[in-house]
Amino acid sequence: MVDTKDGREDQAANEERRQREREIREARSRADEPEPPAIDWDEDADSPPVCHLRGCDEEATFVVLERYQEETGKGPVEALAFMCQDHADEESPTNLDHAYDDYVFRVDPLPGIFNAEST
Repeated sequence: MVDTKDGREDQAANEERRQREREIREARSRADEPEPPAIDWDEDADSPPVCHLRGCDEEATFVVLERYQEETGKGPVEALAFMCQDHADEESPTNLDHAYDDYVFRVDPLPGIFNAEST
């Protein structure tokens, strides 16, 4: 096969198409995986949790979950933090360098917090 500009462009287009097909197959195979378990928080506790960040004594209204691969590669780690509205707005993933197929970053409202305010 002669190396021509058209041939190289065709090879690049084929590789991009194969990569897209691989990504679609992988996404479909992960579609059946269960979601991480819901955060277990006792709505009937004497007092709601306080924001996780130092120096903040606001009531927590969100929980942040990040699941990533342990640095040693021996297994996943789940990090949970209860946060107030202001700090939850600023939260972003911190362990992307340890992301893997089951990586999760999620910010969820605490159960019952917003339901209680709407009644």
